[in-house]
Amino acid sequence: MSAHATSMRDALYEAPGPKTRRRTAIGTVVSLVLLAVGIFFAIRQFYITDQLNERYWSFLLEWTTWRFLLEGLWGTIQVAIVSGIISMLLGLLLMLGRIGHNKVLSVICRVLTDLFRSLPSLLLIYFFFLVIPKYGIRMPSFWMLTIPISLAASGVLAEVFRAGVNAVPKGQTEAAMSIGLTHGKIVRKIILPQALRIVIPSLVSQLVVVVKDTTVAYVVSFPDLMQNARVLISNYDALVSMYFVVAIIYILINYAINQLSIYLAHRSGNKIVTRASENPL
Repeated sequence: MSAHATSMRDALYEAPGPKTRRRTAIGTVVSLVLLAVGIFFAIRQFYITDQLNERYWSFLLEWTTWRFLLEGLWGTIQVAIVSGIISMLLGLLLMLGRIGHNKVLSVICRVLTDLFRSLPSLLLIYFFFLVIPKYGIRMPSFWMLTIPISLAASGVLAEVFRAGVNAVPKGQTEAAMSIGLTHGKIVRKIILPQALRIVIPSLVSQLVVVVKDTTVAYVVSFPDLMQNARVLISNYDALVSMYFVVAIIYILINYAINQLSIYLAHRSGNKIVTRASENPL
């Protein structure tokens, strides 16, 4: 892809003029100053409340602390990967059902998509943790966390897939129909391969949401990064230092995922899809 390819920002907005650039520069400086002042007062407050005392930070120099955190991080990665795979497959199936010619199946898939998009993952986790066991269905904490996160993400991914399908030029569908291809073959051989290529960056960026959703693993007592951090907080009474370290870890993970999605977008020559088209196929 050319280094001068048009970005989403360039497509939506004109290049800023001298006055706008000057105002932007002033706003940036003022924001940085306010941010620096805020950080100063936060550190000052931590110092006053003795949160910077060595006893709240020294345990971070021990290998056992980091080993425990890495074990939790591995749990987070496992949930994120499995949830990502399940949500992509389910989202793809919901999208295919919605754009199909079977009206009943299309309505069902549309309702399920809207339902999964509307329900927060935490509510679904409580459902699997509190309601499902009452009917004699027992499952490990891993699946009580993974399945709800997958369901919540699948609704969003179904719309991402549909946006990719709608981004494929209609002329290709019409040309395929003119040579006698069935609707199923058109979707499988022409539309779907192009749509997947278009939305790959968005699928990767959606992993950020999945990773953040794993932070509620404490509900089912699954040993992820946040749950292990809570254990360390209880053992060392180090709330500020522990949450600070965990926040840095999550920022680095999500930043890496975002950079990967940007890289894939540049490689594919496509913009990242962030909102599904309102017009169905």
